[in-house]
This record gives sequence, C-alpha cells and structure tokens, in this order.
Amino acid sequence: MTRKIILSIGTVLFTGIIILCVYYYQQIFSEIVKKDGVIYIHTNDNIGDVKKELIEFIGDKNLFNWLADKKKYKNPKPGKYRISRGMSLNDVINLLRSGNQTPVKLTFNNQNSLEEFSSRISQQIELDSLTILNAFKDSLFLQNQKLSKVSSLGILIPNTYEVFWNISKEQLRNRMLKEYRKFWNNDRMQKAKKLKMSPSEVMTLASIVQKETSKSIERPIVAGLYINRLVRGIPLQADPTIMYILKQQNKGFRKRVLFKDLKIKSPYNTYLNKGLPPSVIAMPDISSIEAVLNYRKHNYLYMCASSEKLGFHIFTNSLRQHNKNAMKYQKWLNKQGINR
Repeated sequence: MTRKIILSIGTVLFTGIIILCVYYYQQIFSEIVKKDGVIYIHTNDNIGDVKKELIEFIGDKNLFNWLADKKKYKNPKPGKYRISRGMSLNDVINLLRSGNQTPVKLTFNNQNSLEEFSSRISQQIELDSLTILNAFKDSLFLQNQKLSKVSSLGILIPNTYEVFWNISKEQLRNRMLKEYRKFWNNDRMQKAKKLKMSPSEVMTLASIVQKETSKSIERPIVAGLYINRLVRGIPLQADPTIMYILKQQNKGFRKRVLFKDLKIKSPYNTYLNKGLPPSVIAMPDISSIEAVLNYRKHNYLYMCASSEKLGFHIFTNSLRQHNKNAMKYQKWLNKQGINR
C-alpha cells in the first residue's frame, strides 16, 4: 500500500472521527430542550424511569444512559425538577445529579378533619394520604405532644408553605409543629393569656367561630359573643358543635339543627355542657384565630341567622328579641322548604 493511499485512509478516518466528535458534542452540549416544564422523580425510581420522564423534553436520546454513566449519575435523587427551554443534555443531567430540585407551594385551609387535610396535602407532594394521616395519628407523636387523634387537627395553621415535593412524613409533621409554634409568638400568647385561654383553647373557639359565620367581618363580633358567654358561665349553645356531633355519628348532612339534636349526649354538645368542647371541630383559618384574639367588645349574648341578609346574623343582648328573631328565621326556613 502506497504512502499516498495510507495518507488518504488516515485523512478519511480522522475526518470521520472529527465529524463523530462534533455530532456527539452537539448531542451533549447543544440546546435540546424546546420547552419549559417539570419532571417528578419518585423515591426508588431508576435511570430508566428518569429517562421516561425526560422523553418529552429531550426526545429518545440514546446518549442519555451513556452520559449519565460517564457523569456517575446512577442513583436518582427524588424530587420535583424544573426543566428550562434551551438546556442541553449535559445541563439536564447536571441538574438531576445535583439534587437541586424546585420547592412546591404547599397550601391548605378549611379542612374539617385530618382525613380531609391528608387528602389535600397528598395532591401536592409525593406522600399518599394514608401515610400522612397515620403520621399525624401516630400514638407516640400524640403522646409526646400531649395531643389526641382529634385535637391534632388544631396544630395545623392554614397557609402556604414552601417544601420539597419528596418531603418525608416526619419532616412534614415537624414542619407543621414548627409553624404552629412560630405562629404562637409572644404577642398572640399574651392576648390568649388575657383571655385566660391556652393556644389550643383559642383554636377550639376559633373553629366554632369559623363554622358559625363565613363572613370575616362578623367573626370578631361572634367571638366576642361567645367570650361574653364563657365569662358569665352561660353555655355557648353553638349550632356548629351540634353539626359536628351529627357528622361524627354519621347522621348525614343537615342544613338545620332540630330540637331533638340539642339533647344528644356528647362532650361537644355546647347546649348541655358549659365551656369549650374538648377540641377543635374544624380547622380554623388565621382570620378566625385573630378574631378570637382581637374580639369585638360588646354586650351581645344571642345571635340568629338573618333571613333578609343571607350569610349574616342579627345580634342582641335580649332573650325576648332573640326569640322573635329566631321565630322569624324559622318561618323563613319553613317557607323555603328546609326542614332538615
């Protein structure tokens, strides 16, 4: 073989190598991601699972496994990752390998039970609802925090929190405890002390206030009314506590409290028992808690739903006037055909 032929073959091979190198360089370092989005890597996902998640962003790139191996990306770190337009395959693997995931905004409010809370949260993070529920009902946790399976709902402060998508059940529980303690700062503790209430008692009253009215402007007035009753030793006679009992006893949904319901024997029956019930009857939001801590001072002892301004109440300190208001409202209910 002549030197000229050898040189020609060498040139072809060298050119081929150059072309191949350029091709691989483009495949690895060029912009391949054409749109913004997120992927979710679950706990115990393998490289194959990650590649499936990435297909819509990088296409079915055969180089993914090769580059992942070269960069020692073998054990995927779970989480939510934001993939940005213009990223290269190298950028994507570097991101996933770093574990630099994007936090999620965890939001909840107005959940009436731990079951509802767990269901709401499970829609936003990796944990399933049963795992979350069991974490907050764990006997050791309840014992250490001096809580019950019912009262543990009272440590949850409705808000928006930034957490990682793959947060563990212990981390979630600890975060909620931390936020609860943070919420009960010195200012709020002093206000609760003036009311001669503990934070849990404030939360309990706030849950009743919240269920009594959806109008935030009314809540400080309602809170003041209940506080007047507590101070004077008068039963709260709060219909929401009766509704809570009916729900716990699976009596079905009611729009109206009947006289026979007021005789149900239960520590939550505020018609039969003086003072506050044993725990919250729902998850109070911050406006309801603040309504109790900053209640409106007045002389009202009675309130009745208004038939003229729906959603609002009529307040009075006269039992005679209250009975008139109640009769008027009951007639309105009957006219509307609401008998249960």
